[in-house]
Amino acid sequence: MKLRVISRLLIAMVFVACARGERQQTTSNDKPLTIKGSDTMVILGQRLAEEYMKANPGAVVQVNGGGSGTGIAALLNRTVDLAQSSRPMKEEEKTKAKAQYDADVVEHPIALDALAVFVHSSNTVQSLSIAQMKDIFQGKVTNWAQVGGANAPIILYG
Repeated sequence: MKLRVISRLLIAMVFVACARGERQQTTSNDKPLTIKGSDTMVILGQRLAEEYMKANPGAVVQVNGGGSGTGIAALLNRTVDLAQSSRPMKEEEKTKAKAQYDADVVEHPIALDALAVFVHSSNTVQSLSIAQMKDIFQGKVTNWAQVGGANAPIILYG
């Protein structure tokens, strides 16, 4: 049961890329490869960029965060070469990318992200469903009594 819960919480991290139309991605010195997107992926992206530049002297890769949606929007606006996203692209975004670049989106999962939820050992609540956790993190459930516990406020830390 715990493995099923954990597996449902895993989210594939993806690099999202489209061909750049008139500006092809290169490793030449004249134009850096620009990557923008998921804040949860920015450190990994920077580390991968460092290793790539070590293996390819003269190549320049710039990596910035800002959020998955920001990265995808920048890709659609042609201001970056790659978008990092911690979520799959929405069909609407894929359709816009196809129209913008006349190319299909290619998503490459490169890592897994996990979420662990801890409840203090003195709490009488022994388990929470994913639906209950969603309601708690969305602010719909604010008291432990709403999920079978004592009448006490739920305090989230993250």
